[in-house]
Amino acid sequence: MSIPRSSAKITPMILTLVQIGIGGAFGSISRFLTGVAAERILGTGFPYGTFIVNMVGSLLMGIAFVLLADSQSVSTKFAPLVLTGFLGGYTTFSAYSLDFWRLFTEGRLEAAMGYALGSVFVAIVSLAVGITVARWGLS
Repeated sequence: MSIPRSSAKITPMILTLVQIGIGGAFGSISRFLTGVAAERILGTGFPYGTFIVNMVGSLLMGIAFVLLADSQSVSTKFAPLVLTGFLGGYTTFSAYSLDFWRLFTEGRLEAAMGYALGSVFVAIVSLAVGITVARWGLS
C-alpha cells in the first residue's frame, strides 16, 4: 500500500510539532524548578521565580535567536525545539521580548511601543476579566 502524496506534506509539520512539544515539556519543567529554587533561596516576599525566568528566558532567546534563526552558518532545524518549544515553555516573556525587538529593529518604533505597552495592559485586564468571570460563574 502506498502513502498518498498529500501525506508527505504533513511530515515536516508533524516533526516540528513534536519538537515544540518536547521542548515545551522541558521548558515548563525548568520554569517550575526555577520557581521552586528561587522560593527556597530568596523567599516568597516577591515573585523572584517569575522575574528570574523572564530575564533568563529573554537572555537565552536573544542568544538562541542569533544562533538558530538569524544566522546563515547554523542550521535552523532546531529553532522550533529551542525557541518555540523550550523557551516558549520556559517563559512566553522571551517570545514577547523577541517580537518587540523585531519591530524595534525594523524601525517600527510606534508599533514596538504599542505592542510592549499594549501587551502588558491587555494581559493584566484580561487576567482581571478572567478572575471576575470565573468568580461570577462560581457564585
